[in-house]
Amino acid sequence: MSARGHSVAIAAPREARIYEAALERGLHAQALRIARKNLGGVLAVRRWLQAHPVDVINSHSSTDSWLAALACATLARAPALVRTRHISASIPNNLPTRWLYRNATRHIVTTGENLRMQLVRDNRIPPERITSVPTGIDAARFIPGARDAARRSTGLPSERRLIGIVATLRSWKGHRYLIEAVHRLPGDVGLVIVGDGPQRRNIESKIRELGLVERTWLVGNQDNVLPWLQSLDVFALPSYANEGVPQALVQAMLCALPCVTTAAGSIGEIARDGATAIIVRTEDAADLKRGLEQALGDAKLCERLGAAARQTCAASLGVETMLDRMERVFRGACLAD
Repeated sequence: MSARGHSVAIAAPREARIYEAALERGLHAQALRIARKNLGGVLAVRRWLQAHPVDVINSHSSTDSWLAALACATLARAPALVRTRHISASIPNNLPTRWLYRNATRHIVTTGENLRMQLVRDNRIPPERITSVPTGIDAARFIPGARDAARRSTGLPSERRLIGIVATLRSWKGHRYLIEAVHRLPGDVGLVIVGDGPQRRNIESKIRELGLVERTWLVGNQDNVLPWLQSLDVFALPSYANEGVPQALVQAMLCALPCVTTAAGSIGEIARDGATAIIVRTEDAADLKRGLEQALGDAKLCERLGAAARQTCAASLGVETMLDRMERVFRGACLAD
């Protein structure tokens, strides 16, 4: 947005990763004490808005949405609040939440059409007040690459068949089922887990329990996931809840990897069984094993799925497409005042 000529400011807790990332990119970032839903957070947002008048606030979590909504409610000339929802977790239908979504928020953005329809169906939010805008990925950056060169870069073994996942280590991403599925595959199949999070200890324990230490690489967060994706034979994302259109899955599909995933959330909007991916049942290690075996055992299928996946994502999920859509949302929110 900044490159398109818009004035962009990011307000975040100092400890938030986006704060340092914004500074590294030369963006204006303001550290505020807004990590918790409390009066201090509301006042911090209010003071900042008084000192830095803006046209639109785009909130991305429950906490910053509430703080921004309450702060704006106390201002005579408040900016439009646009709430982006990235996950499919349900929201309550109590009175305060209805006020937040129907009155305080000017427009809602979801990262998938299924999430949009969920809000219309379950929370009775008028469909014209919600727009689906999946997160855009740079198709010029995420490209197929030479596997051997990528493995030399990452240090992964050249002789193994490697299945990988890139995801925050949360329960609903399905790491447990992936570990169980790989345990049932031949010993030459390895597992690469990129990411970190609250489930790390449980995942490490599961790997030890099933005797997979020697063929599992748990590499933590990586600033550049591209060589890790290009090192893989198969990408897996067995999520069972809380998904929009996952960025990591789009990145893997742009790298033309055969992907084995579920239809959780809005995943099915890009991953179509037998066309762009292999779809398996959620929370089902046996069916996940079946899907992984299919990908590992059929080179022609993998080539076809990978090519179709890249074409699909490049056509509709690019960064510029996302920015075009968000510009229209922000402009419409301002004009609705």
